[in-house]
Amino acid sequence: MTRPTSHAPTLSIPAARTRASSTPDQDQIRRAPKVLLHDHLDGGLRPGTIVELAHETGYQHLPDSDPAKLGTWFHEAADSGSLERYLETFSHTVGVMQTREALVRVAAECAEDLAADGVVYAEVRYAPEQHLEAGLTLEEIIEAVNEGFREGEHRARDDGNRIRVGALLTAMRHAARSQEIAELANRYRDHGVVGFDIAGAEAGFPPTRHLDAFEYLKRENFHFTIHAGEGFGLPSIWQALQWCGADRLGHGVRIIDDIRVADDGSVELGRLAAYVRDKRIPLELCPTSNLQTGAADSYAGHPIGLLRRLGFRATVNTDNRLMSGTSMSHEFEQLVAAFDYTLDDLLWFTVNGMKSAFIPFDERLAMINEVIKPGYAELKAEWLFR
Repeated sequence: MTRPTSHAPTLSIPAARTRASSTPDQDQIRRAPKVLLHDHLDGGLRPGTIVELAHETGYQHLPDSDPAKLGTWFHEAADSGSLERYLETFSHTVGVMQTREALVRVAAECAEDLAADGVVYAEVRYAPEQHLEAGLTLEEIIEAVNEGFREGEHRARDDGNRIRVGALLTAMRHAARSQEIAELANRYRDHGVVGFDIAGAEAGFPPTRHLDAFEYLKRENFHFTIHAGEGFGLPSIWQALQWCGADRLGHGVRIIDDIRVADDGSVELGRLAAYVRDKRIPLELCPTSNLQTGAADSYAGHPIGLLRRLGFRATVNTDNRLMSGTSMSHEFEQLVAAFDYTLDDLLWFTVNGMKSAFIPFDERLAMINEVIKPGYAELKAEWLFR
């Protein structure tokens, strides 16, 4: 005789937070291994370097020659809500990045600064066509930046930090040099360049204007990301994916426009949002930058919270460290404060970033298993020795 089975009601009891998964402090966040996929070289200069390069190169248009005051000016201009003032900030950084020596220095300091912040892998983008005013060729620009990244990696190692930096060559979407820049990216793909990008104002300049460049890169089996879904909405994302074939979305934050949250908390994904999630298309999210551009009104209200809960391939990035007054540690600190994230959450974002990088699979896997996961495991175990 078969005995009846008693079916007691199942209760949903939230798991207790262990000490290993507790909220990380600032020092732990700084020491945590980080991955950065969306960072602009001309948006991350040290204010002191800008002042010195302006003196060396004869650039005479800085709003202030005191490094501290200049840094404050950059932050305030970027926060002003004025697109004109925001774009003016880049005219000054690009203005002092027109010589080989300046490019080497800026790239080296970029690698050093990121490594000091705990970044172990970074893809830093820049537009070679913006650095031609002093007579450099596109090739000379690329080689100078690559040299700077290698120099910065070595300096970081001497300081006890490890970082690997790859370059993304960017074409400006309002210009007509994307094919030329794409061919250069492919030519230097085994010499420091890991991918291609287009950037600039989205409205009025759809990615489909550069289809020839994207078709060329696909034929060459090369990687590219596209700025889409930041200042413009779903059509920009759709074109970047379905017409151009982007591997990643630069920002992509406006995918939230295709997600409906009902009053009862239930969530419905539109077809584009479902495609992005199902295909594991990486979103290069930049929370602080998005607050400046109006894509979100607070960290707590940033779409990254919902996108993380829904399992999108969300990554955390800085965009423009100088203009936003940010770093990867600062971005994580704000998300921890807004969403009560633990080290497990930060690890999730970091592994997402490494999975989405443009270096070979075996190298990505080694970075995850031999650098990132052990680093977080050590941080999570620290409570045992307190």
